[in-house]
Amino acid sequence: MLQARLDTQVTNEAVKNGTLQKIMQSMSELLKPEAAYFGPVRGGRACTFVFDMQDSSMLPAIAEPLFEGLGAEIEIQPVMNVEDMQKGMAALRRS
Repeated sequence: MLQARLDTQVTNEAVKNGTLQKIMQSMSELLKPEAAYFGPVRGGRACTFVFDMQDSSMLPAIAEPLFEGLGAEIEIQPVMNVEDMQKGMAALRRS
């Protein structure tokens, strides 16, 4: 799961010139998220993408457009869906 808090000044300009929409579209195409959410976090614009990162080498392609284009602070953390959790718990019981 990726959560990005976007810089207000940078995204104000990005809203006006269309960059915000382009970056979010590009992120959606790259990540193919299970879910995407947009709204305020700690008083600023934010987005959250729930996606399956198959390889950690994807990190620069994911992070850089948010850093460079939107002045974002990002956090990426591993999460599981119900099926993944059940699979992990089953493996735990077998050990």
